[in-house]
Parts: sequence; structure tokens; C-alpha cells
Amino acid sequence: MHLFNKESYERHQDWYELQFPGSDEKRKYLRKAMGWEGTVAGWLQQLFFNCLNPLLQHKGNWLTVGDAYGFDARYLTSRGSKATATDLRDDFLAIATEEGVVEAYAAQNAENLSYPDNEFDYVLCKESYHHFPRPYAAMYEMIRVAKKGIVIIEPQDPVLQMPLLLLLQNILLSFPKLLRRIWKNRFSHEPVGNFVYKISRREMEKFAAGLHLPMVAFKTINPHFYFKGSENILLKEKHAKFRAIRIKKGILDQLTRWKIIPGQVLSVVVFKQLPDVALQSQLRSEGYALVHIPDNPYR
Repeated sequence: MHLFNKESYERHQDWYELQFPGSDEKRKYLRKAMGWEGTVAGWLQQLFFNCLNPLLQHKGNWLTVGDAYGFDARYLTSRGSKATATDLRDDFLAIATEEGVVEAYAAQNAENLSYPDNEFDYVLCKESYHHFPRPYAAMYEMIRVAKKGIVIIEPQDPVLQMPLLLLLQNILLSFPKLLRRIWKNRFSHEPVGNFVYKISRREMEKFAAGLHLPMVAFKTINPHFYFKGSENILLKEKHAKFRAIRIKKGILDQLTRWKIIPGQVLSVVVFKQLPDVALQSQLRSEGYALVHIPDNPYR
């Protein structure tokens, strides 16, 4: 592993300890966050989890990656599946187990998972892929330990989805100083040191095709409306900020359906096995677009 990648992982490990330095602080946060159901913050988080529902029609065995607090695993178990929550450090997850958030956990590096091939039905990586110093290395590990497929839910790279943006970028490449002034976050990094990766449909199609996998499913959502204090506002309240969010989200959702703009977040299911007809139908009914990867004629 490159020295800086190692340093980035160490910074990620230390981040949660800096934010929640003791077990009491961790326990307090977990108890508070578990009470967000029925609030605006909980509603926004549920938009992510709804993407998993077609795969949860039948009980399965899941692994969650980058699940620092264990909430991803908690949702999976609440729907009847088994789930093992993992993160770089298990300090938070150990307390989450005591608090009844998760049932099983482990400290794991996404680039080097300790599990054997095909150990889990599905692997979920939700809002963590963009933190990884080497996300492709993590992708290959996740698909290795999965039997049926992996789910990546991450912010979407808008450039490849919007031809006008791509055209503008290609024009501005001849004017690098102007491009840097206009596109200030072209190369964005987090304080812990990693480059912020965003995903695209084409990127995931190529990943699947390169490994001779049968299908990829895509769904776009618009959940990025969190604001400080949203965890204290109940959905039943006629709160001005909540009404504003509903209006903004409704407009974005319609523009996304018309394909005028890409969605904020892309949910991707990379299937290792071709899903049956019933599951394919369920995925379509819940907004997924299915892409069949053709067989390699030279394989």
C-alpha cells in the first residue's frame, strides 16, 4: 500500500475518536441517532434505505462496509436479514452491539477483507466509497466475498450524465486556468486526505463487464437536504424548512425523471449472479434501470 494511502486510513481511524473521544460520548450519540425515526433527518436517511428493499424480499446474509455506527446493518436486520457490520475500527460498533444496534461486527479494511470468497449474499457500501483511498481495490474485495452481488450507494458524478457539462469541460481543457476558476472542486479532497470519488453508471458497467458479471441495476435518488437540527423536527409538524425541502425535492425528482439533470445519489447493484425474473420485475417497479452485460464472445 502506498505510504499516503496508509496515512489516510490511519486518519480515518482517528476521526471518530476525535469526534467522540470516550465510550460515553459514543453511547450518547447512538441513543440520540436511534431516536431520529419520524423526524426529517430520519426521513432523509430512509430514502437511502428504500433502495435496498427489492433485495430484502427474501432473508439473506449481508456484510456492511464502512458502517461506522452500525445503522446500515440495523436496517437490514430489521427487515429480517442477517448482517455483519464492519468499519476500520470497531470501537463504535462494540458499543452499538451493547446498545442493541447490531448483532455482529468486525474491524475490517475494505481493501483487504478477511472473509473467504462468496461468504455473504450481498455486500452493502453506503456513503463510504468516496472515503476510500483506493475504492477500486475495495470494489474487487467486496465482489469477491459476495455470492449474489454488491450494493454501492454514493453521490453521482454529474459530468458523464450531462452532455452539455461534458462538452463544456472538453472546451475548457484548452484553457486550464479558466477551468480551475470555474470548476473549483474538480479535484476535491477531504480533511483526512483522500480524494472524493463520485460514481457513474458507465464506471460501474465497465467494472461488471471486466469481471464478466451478468447485470447492473441503477436507481437515482435526491436525498441531500440534511440541515443541522433536522433530527429535532417531526414529520407531522408543519415546519417551514420541511415544506421547503419537500418542494425542492419534488422539483429535483421531476427534473431527474425527465432526464434533464442527474440525480444527486446513485444506487448501484452489481450482480454476481443473474437475478431471477421476479427480482428483476421488483427492481423495475421500484425505479431501477437494469443493464444486461453481454457475454464476452472471446471468453
